[in-house]
Amino acid sequence: MPMKIALAQLNYHIGNFTDNTTKIAFEIKRAQQNGVDLIVFSELSVCGYPPLDLLEHRDFVNESLETVKSIARICTDIGVIVGSPTYNPNQQGKPLFNSAYFLYDSEIQHVVHKTLLPTYDIFDEYRYFEPNNDFEVIEFKGKRIALTICEDLWYNQPAPTPFGRTMLYTVSPMEELSRQKPDFVINIAASPFSYTRVNIKSKIFTENARKYALPVFYVNQVGAQTELIFDGGSKVVDHTGEVVDEMSTFAEDIRYYDLDTVQNRTYSKRDYKNHDIIERIHDALILGIRDYFSKMGFTKAVLGLSGGIDSAVTLALAVQALGSENVRVLLLPSMYSTEHSLSDAEEIAENLGVQYDIIPIKSIFESFKDELDSLFEGLPEGITEENIQARIRGILLMAVSNKFGNILLNTSNKSEAAVGYGTLYGDMNGGLSVLGDVYKTDVYKLAEYINREKEIIPNNTISKPPSAELRPDQKDSDSLPDYEVLDKILFQYIEKQHTIGEITDSGIDEKLVREIITKVNRNEYKRYQTPPILRISSKAFGPGRRMPLVGKY
Repeated sequence: MPMKIALAQLNYHIGNFTDNTTKIAFEIKRAQQNGVDLIVFSELSVCGYPPLDLLEHRDFVNESLETVKSIARICTDIGVIVGSPTYNPNQQGKPLFNSAYFLYDSEIQHVVHKTLLPTYDIFDEYRYFEPNNDFEVIEFKGKRIALTICEDLWYNQPAPTPFGRTMLYTVSPMEELSRQKPDFVINIAASPFSYTRVNIKSKIFTENARKYALPVFYVNQVGAQTELIFDGGSKVVDHTGEVVDEMSTFAEDIRYYDLDTVQNRTYSKRDYKNHDIIERIHDALILGIRDYFSKMGFTKAVLGLSGGIDSAVTLALAVQALGSENVRVLLLPSMYSTEHSLSDAEEIAENLGVQYDIIPIKSIFESFKDELDSLFEGLPEGITEENIQARIRGILLMAVSNKFGNILLNTSNKSEAAVGYGTLYGDMNGGLSVLGDVYKTDVYKLAEYINREKEIIPNNTISKPPSAELRPDQKDSDSLPDYEVLDKILFQYIEKQHTIGEITDSGIDEKLVREIITKVNRNEYKRYQTPPILRISSKAFGPGRRMPLVGKY
């Protein structure tokens, strides 16, 4: 019996049951009109993912369950799969399950619970959910469906995790379900984007399809939830492990598939290029900015534009995400700012059509020095005076934010944040950190990508040596190694968790490696006070990297 399946890749809003239901109901009705037998939505689609400690509020869970029932009432002649938390009736164990609901004939027909609960990186699902231990395929219109939830297909990790383990769990849901002879696999997911795991994620589905000789229909959510960015990229894989179709990335999408043509490999496959990683990062950051503002009810942004590469890239991304009419910049030159930095900043502001104001900070800085003169008498100028400049700028930016309702965007990059190259309550201010998970070398690549069709960011901004311009003739290279070397050390230490010995084996001086790692470890307290960082890697600073502030290691 033929079966037409729809995959609905949508952008949900955590706790916004009304809007989430409206989206889901619209696609159900449209699918019905197109003769679809089964439409599939992503993990925890009804309440949004990740709901975090909202799951500890009974009212939140109850509203999610009532919403599922309301959706079921419109599922008269179409099968629908949605995600929601469910109460665990057993008095032992965690109070909830992470569940997939199968709706049909205006009723809840089946409830399938998630088995494998990730507790690494940004995931902490065992904090809330009880793992499933019952396995049963779903029979629908003559087909047997192995319904799985995200991590349930990640029993065997394609790349070694810390300590070299590839198997993090003691049970394989697909091994259990495959014994019941399913016809195909559905996997509903909320899998965030990470440029370091793009190929790993794809391999999960192709290897499962190949191992069990079953087609896999994978539905991922899209959109950003604070720091997490979900890229979509839902896909259909045939029983040989060939990707039949892949849906849009960083955008909502819905597509219809005929099960028999997928099984027989007669689908007209699209010719996919191997997407450039910088292009993906660029699109992820734009989605992250746009969703943070729209879901928080914000419309306008402000940032400090220095004439340097970081603020220029942040501005270009913000304008693409929010529109030039919704972005404002302040140019805050000091006595140490070079003339070309100011002209570069004016040029990109004019290129992008944003409002800009110039407020020199020299007189403000001098007044600070005058007031502190008696306290600092006889002491040489140094880092304190540099930090005062950064904090003056932070105060002026926050003044505009408060007065006009513009959310301040932080412009610091990951390389600087890693080694503490930033001022608390100064250039580390902001409501959202746009580049906090982007290494400096990749910031330059983003600038080149932004300029791919025409010069938006002045070439001088890209080519000049980076500098904070807080003292005469200052350069980043005065206190940091070349960014190509620095980022290589940081990537191996932070993302790969390599030892000092492993990093030095790649040809980098051991003394330098130790110096950089010491800086990373000593500056955890600074990163603890940063704004939310848009996450584009598997080891962003923030919830996914938990380090002690007062440890000594």
